[in-house]
Amino acid sequence: MTKVVMHGCNGHMGRVITEICAKDNDIEIVAGVDKYKEVENKYPVFDSIDEVNVDFDVVIDFSNAAAVDGLLSYCENSNKPVVLCTTGLSDEMLSHVDSASKKVAVLRSANMSLGINTLFDLCKKATQVFADAGFDIEIVEKHHNQKLDAPSGTALALADACNDALDEKYEYCYGRADRREKRPKNEIGISAVRGGNIVGEHEVIFAGLDEVITIKHTAYSKSVFAKGAVEAAKFLAGKPAGMYDMKEVIANK
Repeated sequence: MTKVVMHGCNGHMGRVITEICAKDNDIEIVAGVDKYKEVENKYPVFDSIDEVNVDFDVVIDFSNAAAVDGLLSYCENSNKPVVLCTTGLSDEMLSHVDSASKKVAVLRSANMSLGINTLFDLCKKATQVFADAGFDIEIVEKHHNQKLDAPSGTALALADACNDALDEKYEYCYGRADRREKRPKNEIGISAVRGGNIVGEHEVIFAGLDEVITIKHTAYSKSVFAKGAVEAAKFLAGKPAGMYDMKEVIANK
């Protein structure tokens, strides 16, 4: 049984993870951290991670960027592993993530979905086949109208997966409205759509002469990210210090 502290337990993702863990016999949330207390929880909830007074194996973090530094410092001092799901981290915070991984196990991913993380490998393999054959690579991502960043971190990670297979030779293009020219060969186009309540859709297009291959992932609810975080927590508990990612979680299943 993996014992978890849910950091950001009363946010939307925290509540979804709480529901998933309640139905999983291999994991239990023994405490939560959240300053918002209007949600009824079946476990104790503390204002900060420093106040937690119950034994646990791993932290799942779905909070906000402002809380990450304090969480990392706590995990370093208490030797507790952490599944870091909060996005929008500054370069300075990312540096802290790296330094913390020298002392404790840290798992961080641009997207916690098991499907998306499988898609990364598929894109690498497809790029190795299609790029040399003259196929163009385009990525289109769609999200709800409340999302602040564009393109999404996942779209950039997909582009990185493709470019990694190309020895980083391609450049990223985020829009072509400011230029009038034919599409360069060594380019990965990345387009963002924002509208309605689209949870998340990512499409990688390999367009060649007379044929198009599309690899697509659609999230119909945020539970896909929560499920990935839960599996990551089970995987990370008891691991030695280091930086881990969802590829290792998938390989371990």
